[in-house]
Amino acid sequence: MKKLLITGTAGFVAGYFIEFLKENEIEYDILGLDIVDKLSCDYPSYKYKRINLQDKELIKEVIENFKPDYILHLASISSVSESWSYPVESFVNNTNIFLNIIESIRELQLSTRILSVGSSEEYGNYPSDKMPLKEDYELKPCNPYSVARVSQEMLSKLYADNYGLNIIMTRSFNHIGPRQNDKFVIPSFVKQLLNAKTTGTLRIDVGNVEIVRDFLDVRDVVEAYHKILIEGKIGEIYNVCSGNGIKLKEIINMVAEQLSITPEIYVDKNRLRPTDNLIIVGDNTKLKSELNWQPKHSLVQTLKDMITYQEKFYGKEN
Repeated sequence: MKKLLITGTAGFVAGYFIEFLKENEIEYDILGLDIVDKLSCDYPSYKYKRINLQDKELIKEVIENFKPDYILHLASISSVSESWSYPVESFVNNTNIFLNIIESIRELQLSTRILSVGSSEEYGNYPSDKMPLKEDYELKPCNPYSVARVSQEMLSKLYADNYGLNIIMTRSFNHIGPRQNDKFVIPSFVKQLLNAKTTGTLRIDVGNVEIVRDFLDVRDVVEAYHKILIEGKIGEIYNVCSGNGIKLKEIINMVAEQLSITPEIYVDKNRLRPTDNLIIVGDNTKLKSELNWQPKHSLVQTLKDMITYQEKFYGKEN
C-alpha cells in the first residue's frame, strides 16, 4: 500500500480529502500531522502524530521513519486578514515549514511526490480585461500571506529544478463548503444571515463586498488535489478554480434569498484590509485538459449545504 503523509490534517481541506479517499475506496497508509492533541479519523489505515512542524529535526525523523510515497502539504495560516495582523507568524508557517519538509526529502534522497498548495492571491491585482488569470502570468503579491505563498512556490521550483525533487504546485482559488471556519468570509456571511433570520435583527457587518472572487466547492478542490498529486507533471503549476467570478455582495444576496430575508448591509471599517485584490478569477483550462478534472458542485448547491450545516450544528444560539 502506498504511503501518504498529510500535514495540517486537522484542517478544513484535509478532512474532505480523507473523505474523498474513503468514498472512492482509494487506499493509502496515511500519517496525519498537526498540532492538536488528538484527532480521530475513521479512514481504515490512518495514524495521527502531534508535531511542531517548525522543528526541522523532528520532521526529518518522522519522514525518515515513514518514508512517504506522497506528501499533501496543507498546514498553513490560510487567512489573508490574519496575515495582516500576524505577518511574521504567517510567513514562518507558510514558508519555513515547507522548507523543513523539502529539505528533509532532499537530505534523505527520497523520491516522494509532494503537492505544494499555493494561492490565487499570488497573482496580485490585475484589471478585469486580464481575467481569467493564467498560470503564466507574472506574480504581483500584495499582502503578507501572498508573499509567503510566492516564496513557497519559488522554493518548490528551486528544489524541483536543481535537486530533482518531485514537486507539483497549485494556485488554489477561494474554496468553500460546510464545516469551514466562520473567520472566512462566506461562512461568516452565512452565520450572520442565519442569525438575522432567527433574531429579526437584519443588520450584517461586512468588509468590501464589491470585490470579485472565484469560489470552488471544497469537495471539488480535494478531487483536483488528488489528481494533481498522482498525475500532475513535476515542476508544473495548476490553477484550482471554478473559472467563474462573483461579487461578495451577490453571495450575500444568494444566501439571503435562500433564507427569504432582506438584510441591511453595514460596512465595518475594521473589516477592511490595507489593500485588496479587486477581482480574482482563474483559468482552469490546464487542470481540465491535462488531468481530465471537472467541478461537480454548483455555487447555489454549495451555499445551500453551508446553510444546512450551520443550521444543524450551530442552531439558534448563533
